[in-house]
Amino acid sequence: MNLLQITSLLIVLAGAFGAINYLFLKLPSAIGILVVSLLASLAVLGLDLLWPGLHMADTARSLVLGIDFSDALLEGMLGLLLFAGALHVKLADLRAQWKVVVLMATLGVGLSTAIVGVGFSWITGMPLMVALVFGSLISPTDPVAVMGVLRQASLRKSLETKIAGESLFNDGVGYVVYLVLVAMVFPAVGAHGDNHGNEVEFAAVLFIQEAFGGALLGIVLGWLVFRVMRLIDDYSLEVLLTLGLAFGGYELAVWLHVSAPIMAVCAGLLIGDIGAKHGMSEQTRNYVDAFWKLVDEILNAVLFLLIGFEVFAVAFDASYLTAGVLAIALALVARLAAVAVPVYLLGGPRQFGPGVVPIMTWGGLKGGISVALALSLPENEWKPLILTATYIVVVFSIIVQGLSVGRLAAKVGREPGLV
Repeated sequence: MNLLQITSLLIVLAGAFGAINYLFLKLPSAIGILVVSLLASLAVLGLDLLWPGLHMADTARSLVLGIDFSDALLEGMLGLLLFAGALHVKLADLRAQWKVVVLMATLGVGLSTAIVGVGFSWITGMPLMVALVFGSLISPTDPVAVMGVLRQASLRKSLETKIAGESLFNDGVGYVVYLVLVAMVFPAVGAHGDNHGNEVEFAAVLFIQEAFGGALLGIVLGWLVFRVMRLIDDYSLEVLLTLGLAFGGYELAVWLHVSAPIMAVCAGLLIGDIGAKHGMSEQTRNYVDAFWKLVDEILNAVLFLLIGFEVFAVAFDASYLTAGVLAIALALVARLAAVAVPVYLLGGPRQFGPGVVPIMTWGGLKGGISVALALSLPENEWKPLILTATYIVVVFSIIVQGLSVGRLAAKVGREPGLV
């Protein structure tokens, strides 16, 4: 199948599964599409077990594996999704929460990577450095999954800003940590193919280049597009400029070997706040906002559809499935540390309102980025185990945590004295 046929099929299936969810399951849209696509995939696998001659699973598996999920997300959809998410986070709100956001996106990701890596190595016998790679790809919360659920959870504004801001930035930081670890563990196929002698120095240089380079590029490109938009009063052209910024900026960041996710977040924050206030008319703001909300919803639907179909890439081995279930508990403990340590360093939960630690722990959803990173790993003996464990953690996170975080927030996040 060519690219147009694959795209058409995905959009048709996303629309059909979304309609099934809307009419029957009535779950939040993205989660419902994931559930329907997962059930459909499992039904195909079940039919193939009952009637092996049908070869339905093999056909579906070859079709799904023919879609490079990792490239489709990391090189295509991710820039648009991060840019769309950042557009709706205001700098003033983020500035008020910047300390906890920065600590969770840096110290929190580091703590989580270490806890998951050490624990997964102990559980599976995997070499520690390889297990740390798993820790780095499963630690970041997925802004796509998180923001899809936030719309339904009715959280108070300060808490929503913490979760949204942290998920946007820890995704970029986690991706950089993943690149550094992959380059160290698999040097032949690591970042940029460099031959590095001093691994600590190499890791530090690569981290600075990726993280700070991505932020600088995003700010520069966002500022340039903002200056152009100030000279224009044409909503269709200005929407096109934002689309060009998201697409072109992401690809430029990849070409320059700086963090494309961080670039997309910084550019989106600048355009969504300064650009919206000083570079757009009210009509343009409305069109830009509506356009990117629509892009966000459509890509969300396709992404969650693909996550459901990726079950065909999972190795159904009993030991792998057991390790995946244990990885759920490990990921939650690591997430608790990633939230609690920064919160207590900044004065404790009383400084941030009721329920901040449990809500941010349970609301730290994993998503398609983790699956894409697992799929993009170099071929090695541990990759099937890492992919299976990642998939199990992600599905549990989106379905179980995603459907219950709203109720948890209502139970423990209410301000004292409020009914």
